[in-house]
Amino acid sequence: MTSRGANVKRPHMASSGSFKRQGYHHGNLREALIAAARDLIAERGPVGFTLVEAARRAGVSPAAPYRHFRDRDALVAEICRRGFEEFGKRLGTAWAGAGEDPLGAFARMGEAYLAFAREQPGYYNAMFTPGPKPARIKGPAADDTFRVLQTAVARIAGGDARAKAHLAGLAFQVWALSHGIATLTAGGYFKPPDKGITPEKTLQAGVTALIEGAKFDRQADEASPRKKRRVGRPPRRVLDVPKVRA
Repeated sequence: MTSRGANVKRPHMASSGSFKRQGYHHGNLREALIAAARDLIAERGPVGFTLVEAARRAGVSPAAPYRHFRDRDALVAEICRRGFEEFGKRLGTAWAGAGEDPLGAFARMGEAYLAFAREQPGYYNAMFTPGPKPARIKGPAADDTFRVLQTAVARIAGGDARAKAHLAGLAFQVWALSHGIATLTAGGYFKPPDKGITPEKTLQAGVTALIEGAKFDRQADEASPRKKRRVGRPPRRVLDVPKVRA
């Protein structure tokens, strides 16, 4: 991961450094700081830099960031919010064609998930990397992103309103699998024995197994015999009444 970061750092810095300095003079200090912090988060994580380092990367004075952000956590929180907005847009766009081909759209969602983690490490790390003092604040953008995933899972797996809790749990399992594969890939630990086994194929196979397994469990529950009890009436009891001699 370090070598990959080094490969993308230099061209990005070369193309954006002068813009950041000019942007500051044109009143774009806030955007320059966010861009600089995204670079630093991609390299070191959301708690691996200081606000002064972000200011230096943006080409402004150490005091300048405080005009827009009270501290580093506030800056990371803004990047996290923007990341979830962009993430949700990508997943929503991938799911847009679900009317005609829901399975294909769902596969594209998985590809979009992994692509976002690969292409936007600054956003992704701000959104999901834990730290001693998390600055991430759960907001509407994060909730909306999960709802897109939950809607897709419900469409693919089936089920009605009574299965809402079940489908939410299944959506969390799909998200956890996606995040795990993205994290392993980013860390350089995704090394399958067969080169034909890609992160995208692995995710698709894993999600298919989860959903098919969930369908089987639900069908088994529906097919199992259930004893019906009358509501509001206690069960009958047979009492042994002794015979009374006349």
